[in-house]
Amino acid sequence: MMDAKKVTALLRKKGFKVTPQRLAIYNALCNTKSHPNAEMIFNKLQPYYPTMSLATIYKTIDILKEIRLIQVINVGEDSLRYDAVVEPHPHIRCTVCNRVDDVPDFDFSPAIKKVAEKTSYDLSGQQFYFYGICPECQAKMNKKIS
Repeated sequence: MMDAKKVTALLRKKGFKVTPQRLAIYNALCNTKSHPNAEMIFNKLQPYYPTMSLATIYKTIDILKEIRLIQVINVGEDSLRYDAVVEPHPHIRCTVCNRVDDVPDFDFSPAIKKVAEKTSYDLSGQQFYFYGICPECQAKMNKKIS
Protein backbone atom coordinates (compact mmCIF):
# COMPACT_ATOMS: atom_id res chain seq x y z
CA MET A 1 0.00 0.00 0.00
CA MET A 2 1.22 3.44 -0.89
CA ASP A 3 1.40 6.62 1.13
CA ALA A 4 -0.55 9.73 0.05
CA LYS A 5 2.41 11.33 -1.77
CA LYS A 6 2.97 8.25 -3.92
CA VAL A 7 -0.74 7.86 -4.63
CA THR A 8 -0.93 11.54 -5.59
CA ALA A 9 2.07 11.17 -7.92
CA LEU A 10 0.66 8.01 -9.51
CA LEU A 11 -2.77 9.55 -10.09
CA ARG A 12 -1.19 12.59 -11.76
CA LYS A 13 1.18 10.45 -13.82
CA LYS A 14 -1.78 8.43 -15.13
CA GLY A 15 -3.70 11.62 -15.96
CA PHE A 16 -6.25 11.56 -13.15
CA LYS A 17 -7.25 14.50 -11.00
CA VAL A 18 -6.19 14.26 -7.35
CA THR A 19 -9.07 15.01 -4.99
CA PRO A 20 -9.43 14.69 -1.23
CA GLN A 21 -12.28 12.22 -1.80
CA ARG A 22 -10.14 9.94 -3.98
CA LEU A 23 -7.36 9.96 -1.40
CA ALA A 24 -9.88 9.30 1.38
CA ILE A 25 -11.37 6.32 -0.48
CA TYR A 26 -7.95 4.78 -1.02
CA ASN A 27 -7.02 5.50 2.61
CA ALA A 28 -10.24 3.88 3.81
CA LEU A 29 -9.41 0.74 1.86
CA CYS A 30 -5.85 0.69 3.18
CA ASN A 31 -7.03 0.93 6.77
CA THR A 32 -9.53 -1.91 6.85
CA LYS A 33 -9.38 -5.67 6.61
CA SER A 34 -13.13 -5.97 6.07
CA HIS A 35 -13.04 -5.87 2.25
CA PRO A 36 -15.88 -3.34 2.01
CA ASN A 37 -18.25 -2.86 -0.89
CA ALA A 38 -18.96 0.60 -2.34
CA GLU A 39 -21.91 1.24 -0.04
CA MET A 40 -19.82 0.44 3.04
CA ILE A 41 -17.11 2.87 1.90
CA PHE A 42 -19.75 5.52 1.21
CA ASN A 43 -21.31 5.10 4.66
CA LYS A 44 -17.94 5.31 6.36
CA LEU A 45 -16.85 8.48 4.53
CA GLN A 46 -20.21 10.29 4.27
CA PRO A 47 -19.88 12.04 7.67
CA TYR A 48 -16.54 13.51 6.58
CA TYR A 49 -17.52 14.28 2.97
CA PRO A 50 -21.26 15.02 3.05
CA THR A 51 -21.38 16.14 -0.58
CA MET A 52 -19.69 12.97 -1.86
CA SER A 53 -21.98 10.71 -3.87
CA LEU A 54 -22.02 6.96 -4.36
CA ALA A 55 -21.12 7.69 -8.00
CA THR A 56 -17.86 9.26 -6.75
CA ILE A 57 -17.08 6.04 -4.88
CA TYR A 58 -17.67 3.91 -7.98
CA LYS A 59 -15.70 6.22 -10.27
CA THR A 60 -12.78 6.32 -7.84
CA ILE A 61 -12.84 2.54 -7.43
CA ASP A 62 -12.62 2.17 -11.22
CA ILE A 63 -9.63 4.53 -11.29
CA LEU A 64 -7.86 2.83 -8.38
CA LYS A 65 -8.43 -0.55 -10.04
CA GLU A 66 -7.15 0.75 -13.39
CA ILE A 67 -3.91 2.00 -11.86
CA ARG A 68 -3.62 -1.21 -9.81
CA LEU A 69 -3.84 0.28 -6.34
CA ILE A 70 -6.74 -1.99 -5.38
CA GLN A 71 -8.21 -5.28 -6.46
CA VAL A 72 -11.85 -6.11 -6.99
CA ILE A 73 -13.09 -9.31 -5.40
CA ASN A 74 -16.33 -11.12 -6.10
CA VAL A 75 -17.17 -13.53 -3.31
CA GLY A 76 -20.62 -14.44 -4.57
CA GLU A 77 -22.69 -11.57 -3.22
CA ASP A 78 -24.83 -9.02 -5.03
CA SER A 79 -22.04 -6.43 -4.84
CA LEU A 80 -18.31 -6.45 -5.39
CA ARG A 81 -15.80 -6.02 -2.57
CA TYR A 82 -12.52 -4.10 -2.68
CA ASP A 83 -9.07 -4.80 -1.25
CA ALA A 84 -6.01 -2.53 -1.11
CA VAL A 85 -3.76 -5.60 -0.88
CA VAL A 86 -3.10 -6.18 -4.56
CA GLU A 87 -0.78 -9.16 -4.28
CA PRO A 88 -2.63 -12.38 -5.14
CA HIS A 89 -4.12 -13.99 -2.03
CA PRO A 90 -7.23 -16.05 -1.27
CA HIS A 91 -10.30 -14.84 0.61
CA ILE A 92 -12.90 -16.57 2.75
CA ARG A 93 -16.52 -15.41 3.22
CA CYS A 94 -18.84 -16.32 6.06
CA THR A 95 -22.08 -17.62 4.60
CA VAL A 96 -23.99 -16.38 7.65
CA CYS A 97 -22.82 -12.78 8.27
CA ASN A 98 -21.02 -12.21 4.91
CA ARG A 99 -17.76 -11.20 6.59
CA VAL A 100 -14.80 -11.50 4.21
CA ASP A 101 -11.27 -12.25 5.44
CA ASP A 102 -7.89 -12.89 3.88
CA VAL A 103 -6.56 -16.43 4.12
CA PRO A 104 -3.06 -15.96 5.57
CA ASP A 105 0.05 -17.88 4.53
CA PHE A 106 -1.58 -19.92 1.78
CA ASP A 107 0.59 -20.95 -1.18
CA PHE A 108 -1.65 -21.60 -4.16
CA SER A 109 1.16 -21.40 -6.75
CA PRO A 110 1.14 -25.21 -7.28
CA ALA A 111 -2.55 -25.02 -8.24
CA ILE A 112 -1.89 -22.16 -10.65
CA LYS A 113 0.95 -24.08 -12.29
CA LYS A 114 -1.22 -27.19 -12.59
CA VAL A 115 -4.10 -25.23 -14.17
CA ALA A 116 -1.72 -23.69 -16.71
CA GLU A 117 -0.24 -27.10 -17.53
CA LYS A 118 -3.60 -28.86 -17.86
CA THR A 119 -5.28 -26.15 -19.94
CA SER A 120 -2.35 -24.69 -21.91
CA TYR A 121 -3.70 -21.25 -21.02
CA ASP A 122 -1.39 -18.29 -20.59
CA LEU A 123 -2.86 -17.27 -17.25
CA SER A 124 -3.28 -13.56 -16.58
CA GLY A 125 -4.65 -13.80 -13.05
CA GLN A 126 -6.72 -15.76 -10.60
CA GLN A 127 -8.84 -15.35 -7.52
CA PHE A 128 -9.42 -17.99 -4.88
CA TYR A 129 -12.48 -17.91 -2.63
CA PHE A 130 -13.48 -20.16 0.20
CA TYR A 131 -16.83 -20.21 1.97
CA GLY A 132 -17.78 -21.30 5.46
CA ILE A 133 -19.01 -20.09 8.83
CA CYS A 134 -16.77 -17.68 10.74
CA PRO A 135 -15.78 -18.34 14.38
CA GLU A 136 -18.15 -15.63 15.69
CA CYS A 137 -21.16 -17.06 13.88
CA GLN A 138 -20.21 -20.57 15.00
CA ALA A 139 -20.13 -19.35 18.62
CA LYS A 140 -23.57 -17.72 18.23
CA MET A 141 -24.96 -20.92 16.72
CA ASN A 142 -23.48 -23.02 19.52
CA LYS A 143 -25.02 -20.68 22.14
CA LYS A 144 -28.45 -21.15 20.59
CA ILE A 145 -28.05 -24.94 20.67
CA SER A 146 -26.91 -24.98 24.32
